[in-house]
Amino acid sequence: MRKIFIALGISIAIISASTYLPTIAHVQQEIPSYAKWGALAVKETQSKYPNAKIIDYLHEGSESKGDSTIEKFKLWLKEGDKEFGVFVRIEYTTETEKVVTIKFEETSR
Repeated sequence: MRKIFIALGISIAIISASTYLPTIAHVQQEIPSYAKWGALAVKETQSKYPNAKIIDYLHEGSESKGDSTIEKFKLWLKEGDKEFGVFVRIEYTTETEKVVTIKFEETSR
């Protein structure tokens, strides 16, 4: 009887081990609607501050203004020993996505 239980236990362990296949979930992440504007904010900030390194990035949201949309970002930069923030505001025509203005404002916070 003891041998039967041992054999049964081994059989169950082998079957359980052979049927366990780790499931890999392929999660497709959606690209946020502001990604295009974030890339432009980073590019323009790098151009304006060529000696600084961008160390953080935040999308603060967007707002509609008539026929335009304004995407708002805050980038944190480091230049030598100095760290500072830059607010970037990209205004574009909503329908055509043509850039109207890009504004920069430095901040210590």
